[in-house]
Amino acid sequence: MLKINNLHKSYKMGESSLHVLKGIDLHVDKGEMVAIMGSSGSGKSTLLNIIGILDELDSGEYILDGIEIKDLNEKKAAQYRNKFLGFVFQSFNLINFKNALENVALPLYYQGLKRRERQEKAMFHLDKVGLKDWSLHLPNELSGGQKQRVAIARALASEPKLLLADEPTGALDSATSHEIMQFLQQLNNEGKTILIVTHEEDISLMCKRIVRLKDGVIMEDKKIKQNILL
Repeated sequence: MLKINNLHKSYKMGESSLHVLKGIDLHVDKGEMVAIMGSSGSGKSTLLNIIGILDELDSGEYILDGIEIKDLNEKKAAQYRNKFLGFVFQSFNLINFKNALENVALPLYYQGLKRRERQEKAMFHLDKVGLKDWSLHLPNELSGGQKQRVAIARALASEPKLLLADEPTGALDSATSHEIMQFLQQLNNEGKTILIVTHEEDISLMCKRIVRLKDGVIMEDKKIKQNILL
């Protein structure tokens, strides 16, 4: 599903440069649920941006679902993001003046689907996250947990190969965080490949594998006995 070999990434800092990722090797198989952990400055956000085709690597190899991701123009990068990836963010990133149904349907517009088909697929995924009855509500009429469920439904609507979640529980209380993780576990059990960036130990233990970064290097990569939420 995802293969990264000897990945390096630096950023220019005036006349000097900051070497952020220093030879990352990461392979993720279809159906895995992986937590990427690390303190601020460890490189986890940079790694996620490269995996999400939001930034380019300097050297190394990145293969996503059998396709090498390299030297893409913005149009091609956007096409690959829309085809392969679903994104879930800490801040939800919902459009405030669009209701839940419209927010979920938005990625399908860029796939060229007709309006009726967009709405049908969006409603299917809202129903999947338990929010069918809230489809006409605006984001400011939803709780934090409901907003994140809408965001997950939006990420799933384009049927991505890989779901990328960047601190998906960071803006939620503990009970709601566990509720969201329970749903992500359910998605994973249905076969969805999920990558979660988190700094929360209890959230990482709800995944099946933990990758720990420090100073741009993977310090630990291990499978764990997943905490199952009932």
